[in-house]
Amino acid sequence: MEMSKDRIMQELQRFGGAMYTPVILFAFFGLTVAISIICKNTMLLGSIADKGTVWYDFWYVVEQGGWTVFAQMPILFAIAVPIGFAKKEPGRAAMESFVIYMCFNYFISGFLSLHGAFFGVDYSQNAGAGTGLAMIANIKTLDMGMLGAIFIACVSAYLHNRFYDTEIPEWLGIFKGPAFVVAVGFAVMIPMALVFCFVWPAVQHVIEQFQFFLKTSGLVGVWCYTFSERILLPAGLHHFIYLPFIFGPAVCDGGIQAYWLQHLQDFATSAQSLKDLFPEGGFALHGSSKVWGLPGAALAMYMCARPEKKKKTAALLIPATLTAMLCGITEPIEFTFLFVAPLLYAVHAVLAATLSTMLYAFGLSGNFGGGLIDCFVQNWIPLFQYHAGTYIMQIVIGIAFFFIYFFVFRFLILKKDYPTPGRTADDVEDKLFSKAEYKAKKEMEAMGLADNKLAIQARVYLDSLGGPANIKEVTNCATRLRVTVADPDKVASSSKFTKAGAYGLVKNGHAIQVIVGMNVPQVRGYFDALLKGGDMSAIQEAPAQAAPAGDKSLAMSVKACVSGKLVDMTEVPDEMFSKKMMGDGVAIEPTTDTVVAPADGEVTMVMADSNHAVGLRFDNGAELLIHIGLDTVNLQGKGFTCFVKQGDKVKAGDKLIQFDQKVIKDAGYNDIVMMAITNSAEYPQLKKAADGTVTSASSDVITF
Repeated sequence: MEMSKDRIMQELQRFGGAMYTPVILFAFFGLTVAISIICKNTMLLGSIADKGTVWYDFWYVVEQGGWTVFAQMPILFAIAVPIGFAKKEPGRAAMESFVIYMCFNYFISGFLSLHGAFFGVDYSQNAGAGTGLAMIANIKTLDMGMLGAIFIACVSAYLHNRFYDTEIPEWLGIFKGPAFVVAVGFAVMIPMALVFCFVWPAVQHVIEQFQFFLKTSGLVGVWCYTFSERILLPAGLHHFIYLPFIFGPAVCDGGIQAYWLQHLQDFATSAQSLKDLFPEGGFALHGSSKVWGLPGAALAMYMCARPEKKKKTAALLIPATLTAMLCGITEPIEFTFLFVAPLLYAVHAVLAATLSTMLYAFGLSGNFGGGLIDCFVQNWIPLFQYHAGTYIMQIVIGIAFFFIYFFVFRFLILKKDYPTPGRTADDVEDKLFSKAEYKAKKEMEAMGLADNKLAIQARVYLDSLGGPANIKEVTNCATRLRVTVADPDKVASSSKFTKAGAYGLVKNGHAIQVIVGMNVPQVRGYFDALLKGGDMSAIQEAPAQAAPAGDKSLAMSVKACVSGKLVDMTEVPDEMFSKKMMGDGVAIEPTTDTVVAPADGEVTMVMADSNHAVGLRFDNGAELLIHIGLDTVNLQGKGFTCFVKQGDKVKAGDKLIQFDQKVIKDAGYNDIVMMAITNSAEYPQLKKAADGTVTSASSDVITF
């Protein structure tokens, strides 16, 4: 069966993501070890850090715990990788993988203890660096590091997905599920262990030769590594580059991270050049662009923003820039200029590689893969006494590249007129983009919809809901995409949805509501087309027209749209409205059955078929959603009569919708009427009336 290029790419991205599962733990444990080493340094802390003191003993114990993930790295990968691959029951898949991996190592131990010389392995020697042997959970086995663990984990994940649901006779029911997977894995590992006994010693020799080549590749090697790590990030393939270097055997056994921490005390007491002490550390300078380069790019985007948008642009960029600088998390900034201008990202990759190479050429080495926290804790603080000159030089070169980034990005943004944050049209909301949106955009390009915001949103929502296979039913109301999913655990966090443009996410078991807003009918159309695998370009969408801005300073009042008891929006028994996801406003517990226009305006939306919601735009530009009842979309129009259509001009007091309260209540629904100003954030002068009795078309409930 031939696999398409897209399918292969998806599988590679999935594999990279699965490998990343255990890596999220390394930052915490790396910092813990580094802090422990600093706290035992007598040159920094004096006699309090002497061996034998309570202070020393405490940090010694903390350090031993900090080595957990580094000392047990193969087991960690063997357990964690299947979690990203398992189609169901990921916890059981992890357990199965651990047992299968242990069987694999026990089998290798058995073969080598009997016939080690036959395989070219001296099994009598103690395991350790240079012997080709390692201790895994007290098993002396071949030293395969994380590579062997990842391979066995992938095999285990495949066996889990293939055999977990295998039907077997009832009288063998005790062997169903995980037991059957492990039994199959047990049988598979015997020949696989034998193959590795033959093959792995030769692989170890190749790895040693590769390590030597990289160590001697100098500036060219550092540039190529850093460029590859950055340029492959959008495709999700950068894991294949940095994981073998930072956590695996590419340049040193155990990876750069563990080796650096293990020898940190030695490096801290030597005045020899860092580059000479640890030449492999040149491959861990890829975080330099996060600390020095991206702030320059962010400043360029801010300076290129239109004057009236600079304040909002700064509010977007400052948190994202600080996150990149301190923690090394760069997605919001990098994917933003990648989304709007791929050339800027290519330039960023070139500059990032050049920055790392320049720093290495001037003698810098170490563990600078993250942000400033890594710089301080794992490098500057413990090593500053003997390497102050190198670090000062690093800061000088970093500042120079800050300005290089700034001027290059500013020149390209202005010359190419790229729509970076703050340079968009008045009716376009400025935002930072996520990796999910970038991937959706690339997919939409193949359909001719690269610039279709709603189509991209539909793609992100579908992926974040667990993909087509997880969708059982889809409907929508005036503002929400209502989805029933097969497995709620596959639904992403609300941040995935809000980053793509949703107002929020409401989860109630298998029932999921994505708060999309007034564009939900169009998003639903694209969503349905994606579910069916059809051509979305066939969907006809009315051309977007900029909404009249109106005079936001215009003083006006909004009357009650129905008579009844006025309550604050926070009291509505519905999360979307009570948390003001669709904007601020009021609600009315109705005593009459007719909704009227609360002010002069234009009808912008009527909920077709159900007729339970209507949208209005007033002369001051404020947009109002009137929503009758909770979950009344399920009535499919029963008990509702609409008197207007989209585009109609209405006067205050004109009839909009008539509803039957008895029909609503007999169906078990609440008939409360919400009046939400969907763009209330643009009206800081908005005021709401106090709770109490109000009269339709007479009582003021909102004033501007």
